[in-house]
Amino acid sequence: MFPVCCLRWILQFSVLQCPPDTIFKAKSQNHCNLLDNTKCLLAVWSKQEFVQSAPIEQQAYLTAAVGLSLEKLNKDDLDATKDAMNLILQGVSCRLESPSYLIRQMASSVALVFSKTIDPSNPLYLDDNCKEGIINWEFASVNDMAGLAVSDYKEMNLNQDKGYKDTKKKNTDKELIELNLVDPDEVIDPATLNNEATSDVDNIDDDDDDDDDVSETSSESSLQPYDLCDDDTDLKKKFSQLVDVVGALRKSDDADGVERALDVAEKLIRAAPDELPFIASDLVRILVQVRCSDTSIEGEEESAEEKRQKALVPLIVNFPLGSLDPINKLLYSPNVDTSQRILILDVMTDAVLKLAHAKTARQKNPTRAQIWTTAETQPWFMPSSIGPTGSTIWKEISGTVSPLSLTFSHERDLPRKPDQVKRGKSRRWSVKPMNVEQDNLVELSQNKFPPFAAAFMLPAMQGFDKKSQGVDFLGRDFIVLEKLIHMLGICMKCSAMHPEASALALPLLDMLSTRKISHHAEAYVRKAVLFAASCILLALNPTYVASALVERSSELSRGLEWVRTWALSVAELDTDKECYTMAIACLQLHSEMALQTSRALEASDSVIQAKGISLPSNLLKGKIKISL
Repeated sequence: MFPVCCLRWILQFSVLQCPPDTIFKAKSQNHCNLLDNTKCLLAVWSKQEFVQSAPIEQQAYLTAAVGLSLEKLNKDDLDATKDAMNLILQGVSCRLESPSYLIRQMASSVALVFSKTIDPSNPLYLDDNCKEGIINWEFASVNDMAGLAVSDYKEMNLNQDKGYKDTKKKNTDKELIELNLVDPDEVIDPATLNNEATSDVDNIDDDDDDDDDVSETSSESSLQPYDLCDDDTDLKKKFSQLVDVVGALRKSDDADGVERALDVAEKLIRAAPDELPFIASDLVRILVQVRCSDTSIEGEEESAEEKRQKALVPLIVNFPLGSLDPINKLLYSPNVDTSQRILILDVMTDAVLKLAHAKTARQKNPTRAQIWTTAETQPWFMPSSIGPTGSTIWKEISGTVSPLSLTFSHERDLPRKPDQVKRGKSRRWSVKPMNVEQDNLVELSQNKFPPFAAAFMLPAMQGFDKKSQGVDFLGRDFIVLEKLIHMLGICMKCSAMHPEASALALPLLDMLSTRKISHHAEAYVRKAVLFAASCILLALNPTYVASALVERSSELSRGLEWVRTWALSVAELDTDKECYTMAIACLQLHSEMALQTSRALEASDSVIQAKGISLPSNLLKGKIKISL
């Protein structure tokens, strides 16, 4: 593909067949060639399959060709070209639905050129970067320039603020200096000082007299009456219970009450009151269903959405079991729109990460021997090892009574008694506290998520392939499908090396191996599938995989083999560069897991031979292959 500057010359000479300085005649044969070429370009550019499968560089190149061709046409030309307007509108609409900003920018640029062709006096601006009227068809450079402009703007504002603060500080210092400076050569007459002091005292006395006169002559009519009516500030009820918050959120017509309820919801939930288990279900539903855009002031919708999300996350973290059931039902409810489904999945992802990084302190259980031996393990002629804790082992000493004595003496050191321990005068300077023994009894446990992994994952995976009113994850709502798969991958990652990961890996592999998901037309979804598959490989314990192979569990081995073959096909055939990179990383993780599994099998080889278990020679070759 040539640069955009070369593309301009290609269109000028190969299609128009005239230099750029030549006046273009609308009715010439070259103009017919331009219309035909534009129609062919639009036929490819408007297809949904081209947006989903073509590389981003090829899409940008073809978009530039379409835009440069439309700049040469007018409204009559588009009317004369069959289906040109429909193709343009179809291509713009399918690109505006893309989650990629660069693809949406292509749609806004073509829409701007199209609107100028139809009505030059009324251009259509779908992107802020095109408001200057000049379209840069090199879309990558536009993003770089925008980022540079934003950084320059921030730096300029910082410099302005800094300069303003420095100037203000200098002016204040200058005023203080001017007030405090006194001329040492100035001649001061003591009489004038006395006169000034006397005049100041007189002025003060006069002011006091005036105040007395005013107070004496003031009438009752000058007093302001006290307003006994309820003010708006008096009527604003401060919420102190979650029941009041739920009641305020249900009153959608009271925008002020909804806003105040969202302000205090997070703090009340984090306090974990006793009423939380009883009201968690209703609170989850009302927080998801409340319309922040209807109750917020224009321009403050994002802050209200942020408050709602910050309230939902601690609600799920503090009471997972009571909150997950209603929120999973809302995920597939026809009464919830796409934005609310995305909110649900984002909140669940944040809650998973919060639970996985939570730290709790608990008492350590002292390690004791699970099996007690009644017989002594030492020789019969040695003294018994029973004694107080801290005693040393018995040592043999030679007797001094007779050199021909056949008996031997033994001795050992006993710990001091509590009354024999004397406190020393030495001081210990260390970061550690003095109560080291108490600290050793406290254990910090991390990752509280694995016990709740099934409650997060299994209900969310049940209805992904069902199409109903307002719910179409495999079709129209592919953005929600990507969010769902990403959340499931995070769940597997946070339960790594736990028994729950081994139990939940098979259902997730069955979901990912569905053809409508693994071979989805959108690269956005395929990247999420690769991420979830990589999380499964990281979460599975190699020892568990080895035991599954020994027990000839075909489901797990079949799922892992599917991950390898599918990642290989993505790396070989997928046109998206990010999918290729993630597929290579997935293959590396698969190879590492296969290597660790083979080592676990070698370590247990002696046990297998002792039990007489015969493994087929091609077990690892056929089920878990190490791809180099």
